[in-house]
Amino acid sequence: MTYQETVNWMFNQLPMYQSQGKTAYKADLSNIIKLCDYLGNPENKFKSIHVGGTNGKGSTSHMIASILQEAGYKVGLYTSPHLKSFTERIRINGEEIPEDVVVQFITENKTFFESNQLSFFEMTVGLAFEYFTNEKVDVAVIEVGLGGRLDSTNVITPELSIVTNIGLDHVQILGDTVQKIAAEKAGIIKKGVPVVIGERDTDTESVFIDKAKELSPEIVFASDNKEINFKTDLLGSYQQKNIKTAVTAIAKLANFTVSEEHIQKGLSNVVFNTSLKGRWQVIQENPKVICDTAHNKEGLQYVLKQLQEEKYETLHIVLGVVSDKNLEEILPMFPEKATYYFCKPNIPRGLSEKKLSNEAKKYNLEGKTYESVQQAYNESLILSADRDLVFVGGSTFTVAEIL
Repeated sequence: MTYQETVNWMFNQLPMYQSQGKTAYKADLSNIIKLCDYLGNPENKFKSIHVGGTNGKGSTSHMIASILQEAGYKVGLYTSPHLKSFTERIRINGEEIPEDVVVQFITENKTFFESNQLSFFEMTVGLAFEYFTNEKVDVAVIEVGLGGRLDSTNVITPELSIVTNIGLDHVQILGDTVQKIAAEKAGIIKKGVPVVIGERDTDTESVFIDKAKELSPEIVFASDNKEINFKTDLLGSYQQKNIKTAVTAIAKLANFTVSEEHIQKGLSNVVFNTSLKGRWQVIQENPKVICDTAHNKEGLQYVLKQLQEEKYETLHIVLGVVSDKNLEEILPMFPEKATYYFCKPNIPRGLSEKKLSNEAKKYNLEGKTYESVQQAYNESLILSADRDLVFVGGSTFTVAEIL
């Protein structure tokens, strides 16, 4: 198979949460354990850092990877979902996994995948683990895909477990209270492994403290540290919380030598070192266009607050979401004084632009509908003056289509 045929097979033949939603989620680790055994347990052959949470886990993972790169380590980075190319999910020192490695892995193991009905995510995790082992990384930063306890990445025993924060997201899978969701996220805590929690929250802190008492030698809440004061090249005031989590995590890593200069350089060069995209990313001026992948209540709270601080004559919002999004929770957060361009992300679980528009009208959000993100975005540019602002968001998949 060619690379494109290989990726198409992965996307189309097997369940994938990115496109299907809840039906692709497996509440069981047996398949990934079986795959790791089949591959010779590559997950045990490199050091790792495990990063979960509701918001900020992607940015935090990239920050940690960038800092460790500046300290001279060969750093693997596994994240999801990707924005443009599948190979974005698996990187070493910012370089994406070569396409021929993806093809070879799938070709060699396709019969096993099919006979065991492995999911897209399980295959991808296995690929990442084998690649990091073969390339002899010093450490790999592994981002949780969904939840924690039953996520396919949760077969590693890391040097450090990190949970950035807790919010009500994926409630149909993880639970309908922050306590239930915290319990799922806390599932990545391992016996003897230190834990960093990004944000202390009175509703959930006891969940992590109790779990840590049972398993971990140490738990620390990054938000308790008022002395951390670093800057990052990732735009968005909300990144200050992620900086605290990343720096606290680095301080808790044993057997790694990282100086304050490495931290400063790493945080200042996250985009260059790791190629992170879609976090308060300014993609043009006149009119200014900003995109951000925030897609749930907690993430949008920070992004929309920052949007209020921008200076512009007219605000244009290109908005597309997925069908399992709680619109009653997120739509009231958006500003009424804006022109909206409602659109449908080009994935099976993208929400109809007409349904999104109808729901938005209940909250006095007015605009036109477009069958595609690109159409909506093009129209927003045509109708914007130089001193206007265009914001693109609502979903990772909406942002991906205009980058």
